[in-house]
Amino acid sequence: MLNLLVNDLPTPFFTNKRGAAMKLNDVAIRKAKPEAKPRKLTDGGGLYVMIHPNGGKYWQLAYRFAGKQKTLALGVYPDVGLALARERRDEARKLIANGTDPSAVKQTQKRQAKVAAANTFEAVAREWIENRSNDWTEGHKALTLRTLEQDAFPSLGHRPIAEITPAELLATMRIIEKRGALEIASRVLQRSSAVFRYGIATSRCNSNPATELRGALKKPKRTHYTTIEKGGFPQLLRDIDGYQGSPFTTYALQLMALTFTRTSELIEAEWQELDLDRAEWLIPAERMKMRRPHLVPLSAQAVAAFREAAKLSGDRQHVFPNRNDPTKPASKAVILRALGRMGYTGKMTGHGFRSAASTALNEHKTKWGIHRDAIEVQLAHVEKNASRAAYNFAEYLDERRAMMQQWADYLDKLKAGAEVIPLQIKAA
Repeated sequence: MLNLLVNDLPTPFFTNKRGAAMKLNDVAIRKAKPEAKPRKLTDGGGLYVMIHPNGGKYWQLAYRFAGKQKTLALGVYPDVGLALARERRDEARKLIANGTDPSAVKQTQKRQAKVAAANTFEAVAREWIENRSNDWTEGHKALTLRTLEQDAFPSLGHRPIAEITPAELLATMRIIEKRGALEIASRVLQRSSAVFRYGIATSRCNSNPATELRGALKKPKRTHYTTIEKGGFPQLLRDIDGYQGSPFTTYALQLMALTFTRTSELIEAEWQELDLDRAEWLIPAERMKMRRPHLVPLSAQAVAAFREAAKLSGDRQHVFPNRNDPTKPASKAVILRALGRMGYTGKMTGHGFRSAASTALNEHKTKWGIHRDAIEVQLAHVEKNASRAAYNFAEYLDERRAMMQQWADYLDKLKAGAEVIPLQIKAA
């Protein structure tokens, strides 16, 4: 049976002239001195201050619940003043009156706080990134983490993921927008949404506030496709052959055009991946964006460029070794810098070679007898159709081998001026 009476409390510290008990006041608590043994200063309703020999003063509430005498800690004086201690006592007594043990409520709150502290936005985000490690390249993983570290963690990282509101998330996006980084704001929101979805799936939160922000962000100015004027792409190919910088860079640029792989895939290439006698380059899954091995059939022109690069790199691990540290690959920025030196800033990027190849091959696929899927496989694009999710890196190999030679021969014709091609190539 619930017993609301406070039993066995010590005699009040203060009494009036008639001997009636008086409630505590702040001055009396502040001036109370410790003794050799712990002692209590009572206030009423089960509330008292326990003064320890070391001078510590602790608020406690004595109460009975379900026939048992219990004690509830209410805080440390003076951090918790007299008024606040009384408020906490009254709240506890209301719980008791309603049949709830305040000590049990406090333990539940402690557990919830501990869970919340372990499930902050940053903690869940880092777990999400690690969970996707097998699907991402190290570069993409590092970029995703860096984006969140720079633009999401400073304001949201410490917050329990279950408590973040749409308004709070929007405030973080506005900070990014204020510096004019609209593309980054969109990307951070997209990645934050993925973190919340992971949090829901792993029972760390119940909703995704990012979904409430659709249409709330400023739309970034779309990057227009830069048109290389008629004859411009052939001139670019000629400029590459006549590049006055490092021969390594010349071969890298030539191979970007011939293989249209991603910049990192080419610049970080290792000799062990290449079989020049078989005219094949097998890029391992760990270096591919979507973590799938990718076989690149090499044209005669590509094999020749690789053989020339081999004369320069010697027995080094990488096809394009870093100038300052030959044990590492060159910087991916070498392609963009070289294009800039040749006057193609804002007109061409490493990705532009992929765009050029995709455009031209799709335009010529009927004439050259190329299946659209062969082009997509060669571009290492992931098939969205689940029934085709099992990727075979040797798929359409014979057709792709012929296609890559046709493409290389076509580039030779462009350089010689036999054909011209107006291409739409993305500058950014």
